[in-house]
Amino acid sequence: MLLWSDRGRAAAWTATAAIVGVLYVAPLAVIAMASLSGQWNGVLPSHPTLRHFANAVSGPSAEQIWASLVTGAVASLIALAAGTWAALALRPLAGRLRRVLELAFFLPSAVPSVSVGLGVLVAYSQPPLLLNGTVAIVLVVHLVLISAFAFGNVSAGLARLAPEFEQVAESLGARPGFRLRHVTLPLLMPYLLAAFSLSFALSMGELGATVMVYPPGWVTLPVGIFALTDRGDVFQGSALTVVLILVTLAVLGAMSLVPKRATGGR
Repeated sequence: MLLWSDRGRAAAWTATAAIVGVLYVAPLAVIAMASLSGQWNGVLPSHPTLRHFANAVSGPSAEQIWASLVTGAVASLIALAAGTWAALALRPLAGRLRRVLELAFFLPSAVPSVSVGLGVLVAYSQPPLLLNGTVAIVLVVHLVLISAFAFGNVSAGLARLAPEFEQVAESLGARPGFRLRHVTLPLLMPYLLAAFSLSFALSMGELGATVMVYPPGWVTLPVGIFALTDRGDVFQGSALTVVLILVTLAVLGAMSLVPKRATGGR
């Protein structure tokens, strides 16, 4: 009953604001201030400068932005295709077999990313499939880590999809391929976009496995940020972190503008 009183609600809002401020706002604010700092010897930074951002969008850092964008986009598209295919294939199944196959698909997301990176590195460092030292091994690592999330989003969409739409199309003589292209997939569009967006965001921020396998000349933003901060260049690393956040948000914002067709809920 206390929660529904004015004092209870005020206390709840205050506690929530404090938690959000400490856990989310404060770290981001510190990163933002550090990215604009020339020095930080006191409580607050001094000598504000845009030099770190100028460096972040030129030279090796610009190449890292491109590497992250290409890796995230390609890996997310492949993960979306694989996850959608798997979700559609498992849809007619039921019982223990379906649960086992779903568990197998989610298993990589339960393994530490460093272990995934090491496993992929060992598996593809010798013939017949030698990928070590190539961009392909980075894509494989990201695909392994994000495919489960794409599969989960599409599976959730299929579970909420009312079967009447497909049944009507079938009764009118539509072939399975036609139903898939013109009925099922358009109705799943919000979930497909959500699956791609989540996969892309996860790929853009992936570090643990990527640092195990990335080849020279294909350094992603998280690896670049880690290398800068490891050398003590916190200001430049903060600027690159802000760039990473802005680039990811820009792509996700663009995805939110893609037209969606509402699903038919049960």
